[in-house]
Amino acid sequence: MVDNQEKNQEIQFLEQNLQGLMYQKQAFQVEISETKAALKELEKSDEEVFKVVGQLMIKSDKAKIKKDLEEKEKLLDIRIKSLETQELSMAEQLDKITRTDK
Repeated sequence: MVDNQEKNQEIQFLEQNLQGLMYQKQAFQVEISETKAALKELEKSDEEVFKVVGQLMIKSDKAKIKKDLEEKEKLLDIRIKSLETQELSMAEQLDKITRTDK
């Protein structure tokens, strides 16, 4: 009885963590989509571009903004891959636990 209860708690814990990872991954995917859109718009613009900092728009160097956005995109890709690895690991753990239940 206690063993089943522990398994159920572990399953619930893994499911909650898996769901949290999926939410994080989704947020990063939205952010990467916005970053790609910003890079696309940056390419269309002339040399005069502005960057939003807090509540201010500050004139900035187009090349620097492009570099910053590209670095952000790479970082987001790394984070998404990391979350996918964690997600896969947890899903495998969950599958292993639920298979031993049957």
